[in-house]
Amino acid sequence: MASPIKQFEIHTIIPIHIGGVDLSYTNSALWMTISVAVASVFLAFGAQRRALVPGRWQVMTEMAYEFVANMIRDNVGDAGRRYFPYIFTLFMFVLFGNLLGLVPGAFTYTSHIIVTLGLALTVFLAVTVVGIVKHGLHFFSFFVPSGVPALMMPLMIPIEVISYLSRPVSLSIRLFANMMAGHTMMKVFAGFVVPLGAATFGLGGLAPIAMDVALTGFELLVAFLQAYVFTVLTCLYLNDALNLH
Repeated sequence: MASPIKQFEIHTIIPIHIGGVDLSYTNSALWMTISVAVASVFLAFGAQRRALVPGRWQVMTEMAYEFVANMIRDNVGDAGRRYFPYIFTLFMFVLFGNLLGLVPGAFTYTSHIIVTLGLALTVFLAVTVVGIVKHGLHFFSFFVPSGVPALMMPLMIPIEVISYLSRPVSLSIRLFANMMAGHTMMKVFAGFVVPLGAATFGLGGLAPIAMDVALTGFELLVAFLQAYVFTVLTCLYLNDALNLH
């Protein structure tokens, strides 16, 4: 039975080495490209007709748009509207990466910590720059909790700084761990189908198949949920940067 971890191996498709740096095009990069292409086609076809009475495809596109727009409105307010393109792109990239990873033979790039950490660091740096640009040096008052006695400040400020710096770590691990764990469980149960089926004239293989079907449905829910959590936390971090609370 193949190792359930084998599905996460990165393989080089087009070797590229520049100045001693490995910039090879891998299966992870391939599925990122496919994800961007599929998301672009999905949105392009949905916005093509723009009918007064929308069809199914247009409805799905408008639902995605409104979902993210409402998320920004509820968590950031009107000040967050200018950041809609970035947050919407982030949501679609994570969502389609999660969903396409459920296709047999596909590669789930959101199950790799280097990918999720890269996304999380981008969010962290972006909201920090936004906060500094808007508030200047006053941004660093974010690390000074209001109402705390001056005697406690030497203890509270380092705690607030560490909490702030840990944001990209927690944001990336949450997405990576959920996607990796789910796909590993599916592979483990799939590995029992043939051995149990061979030992029980096919009947024993039904149980792991049923479990995999149930896990597939659960992973569909997790794919949407993790894209939502990643995006809503981005909105909350942006709100903190804009409003310093």
